[in-house]
Order: sequence, then C-alpha cells, then structure tokens
Amino acid sequence: MIKVLENPFYYLENFHQVLAWISERYDDLLNAEERHFLTVFPSLPQPSRALFVRMVMRKGTVFRASKLVYAEIGSTHEAARPLAELGLIEEDPQLDLDALFDLLQKPEIVKVFQLAPHVRHLRKAEQLEALREEYAGERRFSAWYAHAGDHVYRNLTQELCDRLRLIFFGNYHQDWTDFVLSDLGIHQYEKVEFSPAARGFRSRRDIDDFLAIHQCHERFADGEAVADVLADLPVCAPDNEWLRSRRSKLMFAIAQHVEKQRDWPAAYALYADCDYPGARARAIRVLEKNDQPREAFDLLQSAMQAPESEAERQHLLRMAPRLARKLGHAKPPPVTPAQATRIDLNLPPPEEATYVEFVVRDHLHSDDAPVFYVENSLMNSLFGLLCWDVVFAPIPGAFFHPYHRGPADLHSADFQRRRARQFADALSQLESGEYRATIRANYDAKHGIQSPFMYWEAIDAELLDLALDCIPPLHLKRAFERILLDIKSNRSGFPDLIQFWPAERRYNMIEVKGPGDRLQDNQLRWIEYCAAHQMPISVCYLQWAA
Repeated sequence: MIKVLENPFYYLENFHQVLAWISERYDDLLNAEERHFLTVFPSLPQPSRALFVRMVMRKGTVFRASKLVYAEIGSTHEAARPLAELGLIEEDPQLDLDALFDLLQKPEIVKVFQLAPHVRHLRKAEQLEALREEYAGERRFSAWYAHAGDHVYRNLTQELCDRLRLIFFGNYHQDWTDFVLSDLGIHQYEKVEFSPAARGFRSRRDIDDFLAIHQCHERFADGEAVADVLADLPVCAPDNEWLRSRRSKLMFAIAQHVEKQRDWPAAYALYADCDYPGARARAIRVLEKNDQPREAFDLLQSAMQAPESEAERQHLLRMAPRLARKLGHAKPPPVTPAQATRIDLNLPPPEEATYVEFVVRDHLHSDDAPVFYVENSLMNSLFGLLCWDVVFAPIPGAFFHPYHRGPADLHSADFQRRRARQFADALSQLESGEYRATIRANYDAKHGIQSPFMYWEAIDAELLDLALDCIPPLHLKRAFERILLDIKSNRSGFPDLIQFWPAERRYNMIEVKGPGDRLQDNQLRWIEYCAAHQMPISVCYLQWAA
C-alpha cells in the first residue's frame, strides 16, 4: 500500500542521508571543496538547508523567490540569507537577456521593455530575438526589473551537488526521485550488505574519469568536433571494467557518427580501438565500404576463430559470402540453422484494434491448454528468482548505494566470471530438484522488489506454477546458461507466447508474426538455440482472412 509522507522535510533528510553516506565511505576520495561543503552545510538553519535542497532538486540554477514558496520553509528571503553569506547561492545575480526571459512572463516582458504594439503580440521567442541586439551584455535582475517586488537567486553549487549525486549513485540517470519513490513504497530495493571494498569509485581518478567521460558525451551530443571530444576522452584505469565500458560505449557512438560521414579510415581507426560489442563487425564492414575486401576478409576470418558473441557470429556469417565473392573465392557452404516448427493461421480480423499476439493467444487458448503472452518476462523472471542471491551478492564494485535495481557491473564482460561459483551452485538446483522451492520462496519473499530480471506485473502464481510443472529443468538450465553468456543481448528475443498442457506436463513457445512482419536477429538466435537443444518452439505466421 502506498503511504503518504508525513514529514514535510523528507527531501532534506534524504539529502543528509546522501551526505552522510559519502562522508562515511568516500572521505578519502573527496577534494577540498566537497569536504568543506559536507562540513558546513549541516550547521545551517533548517529552513536554509531545506530551501537549498529545493533549489538543487529543481531544473536550472536561477530562481525567483516567488517560485520558491514552501509552507515548511516560511520566508524564502530569510531562509536564503545564510546561504548567500556562505557563498552557496548568489542574490540578485548578473543575467543576460536569455536568462532574464527564462524568468519573466510575457506581461512582465511587455512592461519591462515597454514593447511597441507590433512586438508585444509576438511569441516570447520572437520577442527575445527582436530585443537581443539592443540589450547585449549582463545586468543584475534588479537593474533589469527595478519594480519586480521579487528576489532572484542563483545556485552557485549545482555542479558540486551533481558531483556528490554522482559519487553516491555511480551514474547520472538516477536522481532524488529515487528516494521519494522508495519512501512512498512505489519502488522497493533489495537490501545488500555493503562492505568497505564495495565502492563504485575506488580512487579520485575514477571520479574524475567518470566526469570527463560524461562531459565528452554531452559535448558530442551538442555537435562539437569529434577530434576535440576524443582529445579529452580519458583512458580509464584498466581494473575498472564498468568505467571502461562507459568509455567504449561513447567511442562506439562516435565511430558510428564518423561512419555516417563516410570517413572510412577514421571510422575504422575508432572501431579498431574500441572493445564495445559490435565494434569489430563494424570495422569489417567499414573496410569493405572502403574497397578493402582483402583486409576485411582477413579480419573476418580472425573474428570467426573466436566470436565475441552469437550476435557477432550471426553478422560475420552474413558478410562472409559477400566478401568471398568479391575476392573470387569459392562460395562457402551454407549454414543451415536448426528450424522451429511452423504454424500458419488464417483468421478473420478482429472487430477492434488489438495486437496480433493477442489474437493468436485467444485463438489457441483452451482450458486444457492455456496460452499466455509472456515474451521476455517469464524466462527472465524464473532466472531472476532462482539466482536472486547471486545477482544481489555483495561483490566489490557491484553495489554502492541502497537504491540499486541491479548490480552496477551487470553488463560487464566479467559479470558471470566474478560469480561463477555462485551461479554454478544456483543452477545445480535444477539437477537436484531444489529449484522449485527456491523459486517459489523468492517469489513470495521478494515480491515487488526491483530486479533487472523481474517482471512482477506479468508473473502471477498461476503462471509460475504452470511453468514449474510443464517446463523441464534441463530446458530451464539451457535458457539460463544462454542468458548468462550475454546478459545485455540475451535477455530479449524470447517468443511472444507460451502454451502449457498441464495434464501432459509439456509446453510450447510461440513467436507470432503478423502480415509483412519478419523475425528479428535476436529472435532468430533464440529460435536456433532452442531448436538445437530440443526445446519446443514454433513460429506462427498469421494472415487475415478476406
């Protein structure tokens, strides 16, 4: 049940929790500015601290006092005074015309600038352009708008607070709303034991490298010259896999951009220097585009000796015949993958718009053989329930705050290797028969807790019981082993439907394709894998009856 927050200063308590956590775990990594803030902030009056956090949580850095009215704080101007004295905020800051327009409403703009009739009816953006040349430079808010009857403040420490948020969360996509959603009971998180070694940042270099990578990403997104961005992209510590992964992801995006510009040599150099999944296959393709089929074929042959993943192998097999033909080689023998059973249906179109998967589900469903729409939810959830303790094991560097949906290194190349013994123990339950009790116990005990593998809204007790009764443990083991081979890629691509025959303790997975639809690459890989391991799988092709 969702609760109502009774403490009006809940956001301030959450902010203090972050500061205490950072002070306790990262004090040796903080710079002088960060350490000073952690020391002086708690000494401020409560209304001042609350007002500051309200500013930090809002978008931007410049605010009008009239927009910062909170009952628990009282007088905004009085609360702001100690913040200004400490230099955390600036009162009546210098503003250029763009910043001023962000603060003013259209009637105020008309009043401040005494706009002529032909300008006052323009849109706000057009008014800004009309005034820009005449009002260049900066002025204090009080000079722009002397009779506003309002105060304006600029938060001078937003960058510092964003840095502290980064140190706490280990990323920029989580923010203060995670605390609120947890406090309200909307999101629940697994409680993980945090050892001193389980720090996401192990040195100041890690923090600085993360910040530099993030800044490079922002500059690239803003269209800055690729050469300038790459010049500032740091070389991360070799023992920090998750930071190196972030750097590689940005390099891959930059290489794709350069490839689209048809700068083949530069694109190849970037791909060749990048270990992000898919980079090697793109390097081969760029060599081919640059009329270097011999070099492309040689790199392909080398890659085929040790493909980085099933996805890469799939791409290589598609490129091989074309490159061989360009070099005058004999056509390689075709690779015939294991095939799924084919189902062809010709059904009348539904009276109301709906998904083709639901049409097929309802057509095949019967009391004796129920059909469920599950897609990626069922197998991932069964895996997540069986391996819950492994996924949330307190491995160093995996968890470093209480609001993790999953381990920070989930997509790292060594995720499975670092937990190999624990995963082997968990999967051994599929041979001993203990898996049923473990899955059911975790379903009851962990229900609703965030996990990268769980689809709580899609898995109910009926579906869980049918799956455990009808899917052989060997098939579960095969599916789980493939998930672990490449978590990022193999958590998706599962068939849309699953049908159970409880009396016969069997099942069938069904991928549905409507008119004109085709199988995607990740679906093809799962189909081939399941068919090769005698796991029942079908592809249903639906056509609408005339």
